[in-house]
Parts: sequence; structure tokens; C-alpha cells
Amino acid sequence: MIMNFGGVEENVITREEFPLEKAREVLKNEIIAIIGYGVQGPGQSLNLRDNGFNVIVGQRKGGKTWEKAVADGWVPGETLFDIEEACNRATIIQYLLSDAAQIEVWPRIKPFLTKGKALYFSHGFGITFKERTGIIPPQDVDVILVAPKGSGTSLRRMFMEGRGLNSSYAIFQDATEHAKERVIALGIGIGSGYLFETDFKREVYSDLTGERGTLMGAIQGLLLAQYEVLRENGHSPSEAFNETVEELTQSLMPLFAEKGMDWMYANCSTTAQRGALDWMGPFHDATKPVFRKLYGEVVAGNEAQRSIDSNSQPDYREKLDQELKALRESEMWRTGAVVRKLRPENN
Repeated sequence: MIMNFGGVEENVITREEFPLEKAREVLKNEIIAIIGYGVQGPGQSLNLRDNGFNVIVGQRKGGKTWEKAVADGWVPGETLFDIEEACNRATIIQYLLSDAAQIEVWPRIKPFLTKGKALYFSHGFGITFKERTGIIPPQDVDVILVAPKGSGTSLRRMFMEGRGLNSSYAIFQDATEHAKERVIALGIGIGSGYLFETDFKREVYSDLTGERGTLMGAIQGLLLAQYEVLRENGHSPSEAFNETVEELTQSLMPLFAEKGMDWMYANCSTTAQRGALDWMGPFHDATKPVFRKLYGEVVAGNEAQRSIDSNSQPDYREKLDQELKALRESEMWRTGAVVRKLRPENN
């Protein structure tokens, strides 16, 4: 289906034109192995299972994620296996480990990528930076991608609510001449709202930029800067947090998620409208150079290399926990914990 996005036409695939029944027919003879049961694995596997596909899970025995899979109804020896056994049984291997774990486990996966199978990713990192990761698939397998635009938790929650989370899809290698129908069927099967085409490079470039930008890095930096200025000028932690975070997440985000920024502006006070329109320009001009620098670092591979280097350190998890602890124990987010408890739904 051709859709017009802001004056630019794009081809998207919806559940109306590629219904679930068609996806089931395309994959009726396939065995889908989910390798990794961390961020994306649970949501994608459970949605596929509930949608009637033949799904198994491959995971390291005895670990926390193995136990989580058992708790989710995967049965050892029937639908839950160690990684090698799952890959051996599968015709489609969904490689959903973290980027660092994909590098580590790849030598165990590659021998099972026999002719005609499909290797599926939800992030373009391993393939785009294959010279750094060493993830180079055989030439006689399909290499495909479906990347939900949100966490696996959100994918599962929206599925349970009867909604769908939009996803991008890409084909890196079409060895069987059936890669497109395979990838679209999988995208529908995991519960995508609609699917839009990309390639592995564009997916990882946009994803790394988004994570470091407005989705996570930039938003924390902006929130903290405003909170600090309010606190420096005598505002209480509660007032600073509510004006910086709570009103944004609980009131305004739902408004512009529903109908757009202009509609949200139109439903705010005239004073807020005027200020927002006047100040969006200075904020744009101040931050665009940072986004240009960020995108350049992503394309150059520097962000990928930093990720590989840091994630491969033996004390990576310990250092990460320390950084997250410092974030959690900052005044702004300690205030946030109190504010969340005071919300009406929690009382």
C-alpha cells in the first residue's frame, strides 16, 4: 500500500493486505527458533505462539532466562531447548540476543545455518558492522530483519490489548527467492501494526541515533537540565519534577501521540502555545549540531565500536549497574519515585 507521509510516498504493508491467515500459510512448514529470551525474545515468541505458528525457544540451560521461559509456558524437551538443539531443529533462526551476546554466540549458531534456512534479526548491528562483529552468514541462507519500534514488553502488551506495534523490515540476502514473503509473514506474526521497508544499515543508523537522541540520551539530558535550573532558582523537588517530567509523560505525550503536536498545542493554554512556538526554534538550533555530530559518529562506526569494546569487558555489568544506580539515586529520579507512588492509581 502506498501511503503519503508528509508529502513523501512510502510503501507500507498492513494487516489488511497481508492478513494473519496468509502469514500462517506462508510459514506453515517452518519451525521458528527464538534464540535469546531477554528484551525481544519473550514478546516475539509469545505473540508468534499465540498466533498459531510453530515456535521453539533456544536458551542456555539453568540461567534466569531459561527459568523465565519455563514460567512463560515453554516446555523443556518439547518447545524449549539449548541453543544448538533449537538451531538444529529450526528452519528460521530468530537471533534475538543482545549485540554483544550475538558476537559471542555466533560460532555456535553458524554451523546450523544450512542451505535454505533463514537468519532473522531485530537489529541491523551485527550485519551492518560485520567486519567488526564477525557475523558473516553463509551465502545460501536468507538474511532478514523485522525491527519493532519499541521494546519487546511493549510489543507483547499491545498485542494483548488487540493493537500492534509498528515495525520496519529489511532483506539483506535472498537466497531462496522467498525472503520477502518470509519476512512479511514473520512481521505480521509477531504482532506488527504495519511494516515499512528499510535496509540493515538504515535501521541500525536510525536506531543508534534514536537511542542516543530523543528516545533516551537527549531526553534525559534535556529533562535534567530543566530540573536543575528550576532547583537552582528555588523551586522544590516536587514542583521541578512535576513541571519537567510528570506533566510531559502523563498529560502532554498522550495528546501529541493521539493527534500530533499541532493538536496538542491547540489544546493547551494560549500562554503555553505562544511560549512553545517562540522557543522551539532556539532549542532546535541548539541541538541540531549535536544530532549531526551523533549521526556522524554512528555512520563512522565509532558508536558501534564503543559498544563492542565496553560490552566485551569482564566488568561491564558491574560498571553498568553503578551508572544506573547513580541515575536512579539522583535527586530528580528519587523525586520521581515518590511522585509515582502518589499517583491516584497507586492509592
